[in-house]
Amino acid sequence: MNQNEKNVPLTEAQAAAADTENNTYLDGEMFANMVRGGAAQLRSNAEEVNNLNVFPVPDGDTGDNMRMTLEGGVAALEGIRSANLADVTKKLSQGMLLGARGNSGVILSQFFAGMTKGFSGHTSADAKVLGIALQEGVKQAYASVITPTEGTILTVAREAVEYAVSRINDRSTITSLFSDLIKEMYNSLQRTPDILAALKEAGVIDSGGAGLFYIMQGFYKILLGEEIDGFGEISAIAAPVQDFSSFGPDSEMTYGYCTELLLQLQNAKVDIDAFDPAVIIEYLKTLGDSIVCFKTESIVKLHVHTLTPEKVLGFCRQYGEFLTVKIENMSVQHSESTVEEKPAPPKKRKDFGTVAVASGAGIEALFCQLGVDAVVAGGQTQNPSAQDFLAAFREVNADHIFVFPNNGNIVMAAKQAAQLWEDGEVTVIESKDLGKGYAAISSMNFQSGDAELIAQTFRDAMDMVTTGYVSPSIRDAQLNGVTISCGDYIGFVGKEMMVSEKDIVTAAIGLLERVGADDMYLVTAFIGCDTKEEDIAALQELAAERFPDLEFYTVEGGQEVYPFIFVVE
Repeated sequence: MNQNEKNVPLTEAQAAAADTENNTYLDGEMFANMVRGGAAQLRSNAEEVNNLNVFPVPDGDTGDNMRMTLEGGVAALEGIRSANLADVTKKLSQGMLLGARGNSGVILSQFFAGMTKGFSGHTSADAKVLGIALQEGVKQAYASVITPTEGTILTVAREAVEYAVSRINDRSTITSLFSDLIKEMYNSLQRTPDILAALKEAGVIDSGGAGLFYIMQGFYKILLGEEIDGFGEISAIAAPVQDFSSFGPDSEMTYGYCTELLLQLQNAKVDIDAFDPAVIIEYLKTLGDSIVCFKTESIVKLHVHTLTPEKVLGFCRQYGEFLTVKIENMSVQHSESTVEEKPAPPKKRKDFGTVAVASGAGIEALFCQLGVDAVVAGGQTQNPSAQDFLAAFREVNADHIFVFPNNGNIVMAAKQAAQLWEDGEVTVIESKDLGKGYAAISSMNFQSGDAELIAQTFRDAMDMVTTGYVSPSIRDAQLNGVTISCGDYIGFVGKEMMVSEKDIVTAAIGLLERVGADDMYLVTAFIGCDTKEEDIAALQELAAERFPDLEFYTVEGGQEVYPFIFVVE
């Protein structure tokens, strides 16, 4: 992050000048505006956040993941014109939980989910209530990570909130609190390399913390009445202009209606605590497909594609009243998209099913050949959202679903989706790279009928392989004792840098040597979409010469970023 005027918090004098009666209390309308400002500010700086990557590889995606997560919340706020702070934050949180992508996005969604708890029951908030909500946000963000790592977004959020809350007094306003919050958030961000050695070695600050800073900076700018570049685009993010000319007086309803609603369960109609949304799910199965239905406290979120939305509304009103209803003609949506076929009907219910994430047409095809029921497109730089996983779970339609994220930055989103899914059990197999996922999927066998035993078999298979990546470097660096020049080809395993060479084949062979290919029996090389044929041929020839006892197979993976991915067994 460049330490220039754009990014440094305003002075206390500037903040004091902005303190007025208008920001003594924060209501829902102002908070929604602040969220849009935060989203616009992050969008303007997302690429800078992406580039704060420990490894000098063109796969940084933290800025994009946080941006899309927050914009998922912004989209959920469209059409809401409430001044009730609790209602607005709940709606925002639901959108962010479903739209969360990558570890940073999931942590961000959990931070706002915690804030939502802090605002519960409050139509507006003063500085003290806002401070409590921020503390709840930090608490839930930490709880969302099994082993919290300091020097990350978690530290930046915690230290900034602790400082800001410690300075709250009877004269504090929303603006003065944010002034303190932003100042300490900036300072904490600059300290992250002193806490996390990997950041110091790479010469960068924490990317997730930087993303959070930009979001809160956008909040603060809205409080001060400042203009933010791209604010109008954010405000219109979920309100595209549609062309209805494709459906006229003689058109035939082919695709049905995309029906979405929020149902507020009513005590007068149902026992809310005991209510199971499976009742609605079973009914929806008789009317349509693409079903999502889950309960958050006393609110049910529902999505279905159906020819009879009126039946959906009538059935749901047995249990409560609608907060929002959206019914869209999918024939119109169809004409504006690249979809050429009607969505497939749900598959027959079965005991076990699988969902895997794949980046590259070849890898996706291979997973399907190995028996994966649903493939979610995505990987590094293209992290799928929790909503994407929920759609895959619906497609699979199984009592127990095993999920293979195949990327460490996707595990948390998969787990968040698993928590939201209520139509069966979901087990996330924590495959943090392609090789581990490939090994686990290759061992797939459901004959035992024991979900725990099956899951352990997958984990045992993952322990048998090592995955190495080859990529071009985008900057100079010094990592793990390896000197890297921009443009070099680097080879690494997990977070450990292994080699850096001017030539891609030399780097690939060097990586195989470092991972102990001499003592292994099989290497599967997944070939990237832009890898040159002469490099593939040269690699095969040198590998046969250097490792004569090693079986060496190539698969046209079609993945981006990495010309070669090696799975060594």
